[in-house]
Amino acid sequence: MEASSRVGASSTSGRELLAAAGVLFPDEHGRVLVVRLPYDRRHPVAIPGGGWEPTDLSPRETALREIAEELGFTPRLGPLACIDWTLDDHRPPIAAHLYWAEPIGPEQAAAIRADAAEIGGWVWLSPEAAGHALPPRLSRRVTACLRAPRTAAPLELEDGWPAGHTLEHLPAAPPPPAYTGPAGIPELQGHGAADPAPPLDRAAFIASRPRIRAKARAVFTDDAGRVLLVRLKPWDGPRGRVPYWTLPGGGIEADRELPRAAARREVREELGWEVEPGRLLVLDWLPSSAADPALDRDTAVLVYVYDGGTVTDRMLAAIALAEDELMDWRLCEPAEARALLSAPSWGRTAAALAAREGGGPLELVDGRPVG
Repeated sequence: MEASSRVGASSTSGRELLAAAGVLFPDEHGRVLVVRLPYDRRHPVAIPGGGWEPTDLSPRETALREIAEELGFTPRLGPLACIDWTLDDHRPPIAAHLYWAEPIGPEQAAAIRADAAEIGGWVWLSPEAAGHALPPRLSRRVTACLRAPRTAAPLELEDGWPAGHTLEHLPAAPPPPAYTGPAGIPELQGHGAADPAPPLDRAAFIASRPRIRAKARAVFTDDAGRVLLVRLKPWDGPRGRVPYWTLPGGGIEADRELPRAAARREVREELGWEVEPGRLLVLDWLPSSAADPALDRDTAVLVYVYDGGTVTDRMLAAIALAEDELMDWRLCEPAEARALLSAPSWGRTAAALAAREGGGPLELVDGRPVG
């Protein structure tokens, strides 16, 4: 529960992760735009996009900024295509967002002005060809978005593999396309010494990138539609020593667990229940004070909200609160929950309840719908 906010930065490294956003540009023929990164000698083929910066209000803004910097125009973004959480032994985890853009016609394509330092070439590829050219993890991510129906978006992925509701539309472990990289695609071929060397080596670059934190929460209701809230013990946090109410859940141990596993663990630790998280209902991005000085957050926070399901009398009778963190629990009518929760927390709770009725996951920023 929220431990990352209670301790110094040296103790939060295991909860920190990178964030990135990319854009899927389709054309009228069903192809997708891929680019060559001249500074990446190992895996040069990519989707347009890049890393989150603290001044970005959301991953959607990251995507818009990166495309403007790389390709020289501002795209019209559609819905979030997927959220993919990836773990790697050689770098911090990444929460990667992919967005759909409106199709690009010939006139718009002719107006692209690529930044030579960022983009060494670009080309339209069929979904099959893109699957082969992109590096394996990114290939799985992009291929999932291209194969699943648009109505299933945003897809929930873990290391590029389908999870949660995505399994209703794609097999759990579809055979990955064979990786060929830029071979056979002249527009994506490098030019040897003409390509710039990376400004930093890989380790230095990763160390320089800003980090976010993430939380996993669950919405539980009873047969009457009341929402289960828990009350934190007082602690020296951003709201002072005020024991505030929230949904069950807390910080994701980003370097060792995926969001679903974190939701399962947090519910077990806080309530004593062994519950498998249901559908991912909400993705809520909480900006940092660097993006909005009115906010009191040292970095951005990404909140996953899962469907916990309907609780029974037997489950309620078996609640064993984590005494070091929680002091109370309550089933609340929606109006009471709204009065007890902060505005962003109520916004994501209301959105989660709405998403239960169909659709979602819903994309929010600070509890408010976007996109």
